[in-house]
Amino acid sequence: MTTEDRETPPADDVGPGDSRSSSSRRRRLRWWHEVLVVGVVALVAAALIKTFLIQPFYIPSESMEPGLVEDDRILVEKASYWFGSPQRGDVVVFADPGGWLGDTGGDGGVLSGALTRLGLQPTGGHLVKRVIGTAGDTIVCCDGEGRLEVNGEIIVEPYARPDADGCFGPMPPDCTWSAGPVPEGQLFVMGDNRAHSADSSYRLCPPGAVGCESDPYVDVDLVVGKLAAVVWPLDRLDLGGGTDVFLEVPAP
Repeated sequence: MTTEDRETPPADDVGPGDSRSSSSRRRRLRWWHEVLVVGVVALVAAALIKTFLIQPFYIPSESMEPGLVEDDRILVEKASYWFGSPQRGDVVVFADPGGWLGDTGGDGGVLSGALTRLGLQPTGGHLVKRVIGTAGDTIVCCDGEGRLEVNGEIIVEPYARPDADGCFGPMPPDCTWSAGPVPEGQLFVMGDNRAHSADSSYRLCPPGAVGCESDPYVDVDLVVGKLAAVVWPLDRLDLGGGTDVFLEVPAP
């Protein structure tokens, strides 16, 4: 038989090598499809967790020392306030009520902003403080030993750092002020590093001030959640806990 007499297979016939190549392409496509599905599910899960359960934040300043230090990474849990409100002693994260924070320098770019919205990166634009007074409470600074009084009850705060004079409620220009009754739906908050925290006490009008508009309270609706844990750096790993120093405070 001559070369011309041999039957030439149709162009659409697939030999063994072509079959293996097609199968390999299908496996690669399935692999990429599975990766895409897993990625989308992970992003949706992260967004849901951030919205309803837990959200990461970072500590941007020294205002909560010694318990929380600058650049700590913390987790804030939201379930505690699903059916209740922040209580005295809670360490809470809340959105800036307006003017409490200066320029944060932008959001770090598109990628950083996207990761933040999904809950995969600590969030800025928020503050972390301790709740000192809730609706109806009156806070007075200070007794003879520099301690705060809430509804007439002296508060001993082992977690807080006083100023150089031993006062646990400093505010320019001195350690003599009062606040309240706290309006309904509002909170009076302070940083644990009392001499270095632009908190509710910082926004009170000093005694005898003229033309000053006092605006010390934080709306409960701005609260994101309560401190659950310090998670970074690892040598500072700590589960957040409440405090019992306010247990004896009477109702307002």
